[in-house]
Amino acid sequence: MDKIVSLCRRRGFIFPSSEIYGGLQSCWDYGPLGVELKRNVKEAWWQEMITRRDDTVGLDTSILMHPQVWQASGHVAGFSDPLVECKKCHLRYRADEVNSTVCPACGGELTEPHQFNLMFKTFMGPIEDDAAIVYLRPETAQGIFVNFQNVLNTTRKKLPFGIGQIGKSFRNEITTGNFIFRSREFEQMEMEFFVKPETADKWFEYWTKERLDFYRRIGLRPENLRLRPHEKAELAFYSRGTSDIEYYFPHGWAELEGIANRGSYDLEQHVRCSGKNFEYFDDETKEHYLPYIIEPSSGVDRTVLAALCDAYAEEPDKDEIRAVLHLHPRLAPFKVAVLPLSRKEPLTKLAREVHNTVRRLWRADYDDAQSIGRRYRRQDEIGTPFCITVDFQSLEDKQVTVRDRDTMNQIRIPIGEIENTLAAKLGGEAFASKELWYTAQ
Repeated sequence: MDKIVSLCRRRGFIFPSSEIYGGLQSCWDYGPLGVELKRNVKEAWWQEMITRRDDTVGLDTSILMHPQVWQASGHVAGFSDPLVECKKCHLRYRADEVNSTVCPACGGELTEPHQFNLMFKTFMGPIEDDAAIVYLRPETAQGIFVNFQNVLNTTRKKLPFGIGQIGKSFRNEITTGNFIFRSREFEQMEMEFFVKPETADKWFEYWTKERLDFYRRIGLRPENLRLRPHEKAELAFYSRGTSDIEYYFPHGWAELEGIANRGSYDLEQHVRCSGKNFEYFDDETKEHYLPYIIEPSSGVDRTVLAALCDAYAEEPDKDEIRAVLHLHPRLAPFKVAVLPLSRKEPLTKLAREVHNTVRRLWRADYDDAQSIGRRYRRQDEIGTPFCITVDFQSLEDKQVTVRDRDTMNQIRIPIGEIENTLAAKLGGEAFASKELWYTAQ
């Protein structure tokens, strides 16, 4: 993990928030490369969950919601963790993470556990009183549930159908850590899939498999992924089944995504508390009922961290060791880098022309600083799949050298064939395995 954190800081993926003032614990800023990686993760999710399906739609709900939403969902009364505090050094821990009555830091005595609500509270309007209390949402799911009838009426979707959204959530975690794995401000990718109650088990199995396959499709190695069904004691009281997709992070196996059969609990709660009718009318059976909900819920930041951990490697290269990110092309911040062999004219003019051509289609870098070898290493370390080198011979034969990040193989192609060559290597679902992505032409 130290190497991942160092790489992220050094190459502009992720910085500590408010660093010039000493930072803010467990809050992070995504730098120029990190924001591209994060956007690519979200775009991959959106394409697979919304764009490429005809049974799902998207939504973008507000972070601030009516406080009764959180009363109905149970978050005000029950969204809490057991907290213990050291009587000597006053460090605080989640009770389920400390297996003794002694402080892990100083050996002092710990207090008895007491419940600590994880929601961030603030006030709306000029007066700070109980009537003005609102919360920063701890999850994006409730925004979907309260809009169920709006979406149903405006899209005229029939069951089964899903509503997905990507957005920020906030949890006042007692303990954080492991870089961006657990933080107080994070981004979620959630789908609420509404189904006939009798089909819920089938759809739960479908989404469990589909979501596990998604991580393989974006390049995570199968041996670093596993599915862990929850034991009965772990289940929320309303849950009819939950499984976690876990990834083998540097700190061990940990949750990457949860898939839950939530039954009709959430809709029932909002019907009861709002007085609105959320029943679905089934044209086929002529019945009115509340749908069951299958919820695949994943974290953007955890997926970013998993992608970085999975892709990072240190490999021998002649007399040196190169650090390289074997990111799937869908996730790589830059898809291609254009490297002129020299800063001299007219070489740079031709290199700029090549760069202008490729950046119309892909996020492309232009790098002319230091030796060509150092520039290759720099692009390897940030995960750029292909480098295009423009040399003095290019001025004569109108050809360039395309270098593959993973194999380091180089091929010579005409400038006019760059777009087709890169499109074949970068485009499409045909490149389902690393062995096929970078086959030399």
